Amino acid sequence: MSFVFDNTKPIAIGSDHAGLAYKAALINWLSEKGYQVKDFGTYTADSVDYPDYAHAVSTAVENKEVAYGILLCGSANGVSMTANKHANIRAGLCWQNDVALLVRQHNDANIICIPARFISLFVAQQMIETFMTTAFEGGRHATRVNKIACA
Repeated sequence: MSFVFDNTKPIAIGSDHAGLAYKAALINWLSEKGYQVKDFGTYTADSVDYPDYAHAVSTAVENKEVAYGILLCGSANGVSMTANKHANIRAGLCWQNDVALLVRQHNDANIICIPARFISLFVAQQMIETFMTTAFEGGRHATRVNKIACA
């Protein structure tokens, strides 16, 4: 095992309107656990464009201002596609705990994308905890991860 997140840095979080309620609950949950959370919005239930928030979180992760990112939207597809446009981002769309484990172990994901309309808050919390505490295995997976970026 190699890379583990630097949990001395804050966690970036962002969502569109569909993920707003979960985002607020997750910020409270993470804060209660002692983590600093940097909230990139949205802050109201008004309809918004998810790329605005996915780009902000991704930029913070790329610039190493935060340990990693959490993105939420209705399906998590939009935020995942947007985040993965950034060169140094590996955003994994997760819908169950086993997937959160594998995107860290095998893909060295640095952003977890959560489909707020399709999972419970409990499952979201479980996946984030797994994501935060699982190290990248490296080895054969590092070879594959190194082939992801376009040159």
